[in-house]
Amino acid sequence: MPENEPIKRLLAAIAFANDQVAYKELFILLHGRLKQFAYSILKSQEEAEELVSDLFIKVWEKRDQLTTIESPLLYFYTSARNLAYNRISKQKRQQNPSPEEWLVQLNSIYFDPEQLLMTEEMMRRIRQAVNNLPPRCRIIFKLVKEDGLKYKEVAELLQLSVKTVEAQMAIALRRLGKCMHLEISALNLINPNTKKS
Repeated sequence: MPENEPIKRLLAAIAFANDQVAYKELFILLHGRLKQFAYSILKSQEEAEELVSDLFIKVWEKRDQLTTIESPLLYFYTSARNLAYNRISKQKRQQNPSPEEWLVQLNSIYFDPEQLLMTEEMMRRIRQAVNNLPPRCRIIFKLVKEDGLKYKEVAELLQLSVKTVEAQMAIALRRLGKCMHLEISALNLINPNTKKS
């Protein structure tokens, strides 16, 4: 999960030394996530790919200004959102879609299933529970748990209050908790070694 400090280090190398290796590393680190985020707004893989390429071209062109960015992860997501909105406006296809209309695809659950010794069935139920979250709740959950943004950054990106982000995360975690509890209960019924007192 990308964090701000490694990104800041890469941005400094790009800004101060025109480091193309750092630029490539930054591209590899963020490309997939930004493309998926752009796709959630544009609903087109080709346009999302083009948008991320444009974004990284702008990063290289403005490399001397990169060290002034406080929260680089938020900066990249906000830039991707703004570029997506600009594309939509230019095409006059529709008004800028609200976050509830974004197509959110979760790549993974925010924890390592091997570490938690989860069954395939449990992982399927958790993915299903996440995909069944309301749209706003799902995008907030993805940005926080999968993409690593802080609540404050998600609030700024989606133009919501931090309290709204907290409330939506509470809903998501409560639903996931119910899903996991049901699965654990089912496993206890199946396992003959489990005894109730």
